[in-house]
Amino acid sequence: MAKASENGKPNGKPTGKPRPISLALQGGGSHGAYTWGVLDRLSEDETLDIEAISATSAGAINAVAYAAGLAAGGPAGARAAMEQLWRAVSDAGSGMNVFGAAGFQMASALQSFASPYDFNPFNFNPLRRIVENQVDFDAVHASGLKLFLSATNVETGKVRVFSKAEITADAVLASACLPQTFQAVEIGEEAFWDGGFMGNPSLFPLIYSGAPQDVLLVLLNPLVRPGVPKRAAEIQERLNEISFNASLIGELRAIAFVQRLIDDGMLKEPLMKKYRRLNIHAIRGGQDLLGYGLATKYDSRWRFLTEVRDLGRGAADRWLAECAKDVGTKQSSFDIRKEFLEV
Repeated sequence: MAKASENGKPNGKPTGKPRPISLALQGGGSHGAYTWGVLDRLSEDETLDIEAISATSAGAINAVAYAAGLAAGGPAGARAAMEQLWRAVSDAGSGMNVFGAAGFQMASALQSFASPYDFNPFNFNPLRRIVENQVDFDAVHASGLKLFLSATNVETGKVRVFSKAEITADAVLASACLPQTFQAVEIGEEAFWDGGFMGNPSLFPLIYSGAPQDVLLVLLNPLVRPGVPKRAAEIQERLNEISFNASLIGELRAIAFVQRLIDDGMLKEPLMKKYRRLNIHAIRGGQDLLGYGLATKYDSRWRFLTEVRDLGRGAADRWLAECAKDVGTKQSSFDIRKEFLEV
């Protein structure tokens, strides 16, 4: 409901029940600060109600901080929790980068001839202390959010989705475990690497959990990067982007196919009970971050993180002004067919 201004008159914000929405958050190292900014801005909006989040890697880190803060202190608590977490990331990054082995240049050199089992035999991971110190997992479990984090099973190559009751610090670390820089995270008898390989993020949990049908993708990897890379670092960067977008693109194509069947009236009972339409929206963080090279995904300086956060806040503000009106109308503001099916 709209709040009254000091003079008792409505402040001009839309009235009525907030419209439910799901979020799907990609990973991307320090570029996850962009998602922090998006969540920061969305949490200020009174017309939308975030009821579900599916997330991977840095998106998972944002998701658990948001959920814990929300349970403890509402939207303001969520904003404070995310800022505290990213401040901790920055503070830890002065000696050992949170998202890499020991800074980008050293990590790149080490990875060319050694594994994390060689150069990090004691399995030191600065992210563990940050997550354990900054995130109250009891509050995460008590939050009203449907929450799903994706990781990749090392042996089977399949995606593992941790639902809210299963989410621990280990699940977050598994979702954010880059195998070139960290040893696999073991949970029970299974070992996991970064969820971005098989679900960046996974959308199917939102389909089968009864989550809101409107899904806002917060993308950190560009879907399109003009030009053919020629230098080794540029080639590797584009390969990473393509690899970490592949699973999401596959799911979006399947969603587009189902949408077409529904729109054309080709799905009849009882199939209609199994399949439902997802309305897709997107904030294209990857395009906003095109000018930031691969090395910046390891940059944990506070000035950089807040710069990227502010880009995310601005993008969310524009999305709210231009596209949020489509939420709840059974209409997507992101054209999956045009993006992925039309040649």
